Amino acid sequence: MRKLLPLYISILFTGFLIAQNVHAENVHFNDFIYTLKSTDLSNSPKIIKNEYFTKNENKDFWTSSIDILYYPEINNPLKFAAEQDVDIEKKENLLLLKFIQNKKQDVAVISYLENIIQNNQTYFIYNICKYEKHPKKGTLVLKFAKKYVFNTKEEITKIAQDIKSVNDDYMEQMIILQIPQIVEKEIP
Repeated sequence: MRKLLPLYISILFTGFLIAQNVHAENVHFNDFIYTLKSTDLSNSPKIIKNEYFTKNENKDFWTSSIDILYYPEINNPLKFAAEQDVDIEKKENLLLLKFIQNKKQDVAVISYLENIIQNNQTYFIYNICKYEKHPKKGTLVLKFAKKYVFNTKEEITKIAQDIKSVNDDYMEQMIILQIPQIVEKEIP
C-alpha cells in the first residue's frame, strides 16, 4: 500500500491539472444553460471575449448566445455604456430599446435590436448588454443575443410583440446574473 501511495497521489495531481486546464462556469439564463465554447484574445485594443452557446450550438450555428467581454483598459463602465448607447442611436441598422444605469452599483444595462442580412436571409438579433466594473481592473460586459428569422411583415410584428413582452424581465435577469470569471486561455 505504501508503495502505491505516491502513484495514487501523482494520478490525482495529474487529473487535477487536466481538469483545471480550461475551467469555466456555465451560464444559466432564461432556462437555458450556456457553455464556454470559444475564446478570442485581441491585443489592439486589448479585449478578451468568451463565447458561450447552448449544447448543440456553436459560433457558426446559433439561435442564442452569451458573450463575456473583458476590457482591461476601460475603467468606467457607466461612461463606456453611455458611449455604446450613443453609437447604437447613430447606426441605421440598430434600434435602442432601453438604457438603464445604476450609479450606486456602477452597473448599466442596454437592450437593442439589430437588423442583419446574411446569406440572403434577413433577421433580427435581440441584444442585452450588462456593463460592470471588473473586481480588479477594467470593465466586464455580459451580452445576451437571440436571433429572430423573419420573412413576412406579420412575423416582424410577432417578433416585436415577443421582444416587448420579455425585454424588462430579461434586463432584470441580466442585472442579477453574476458574470463568471473570464477565461484568458485560447479555445479554438
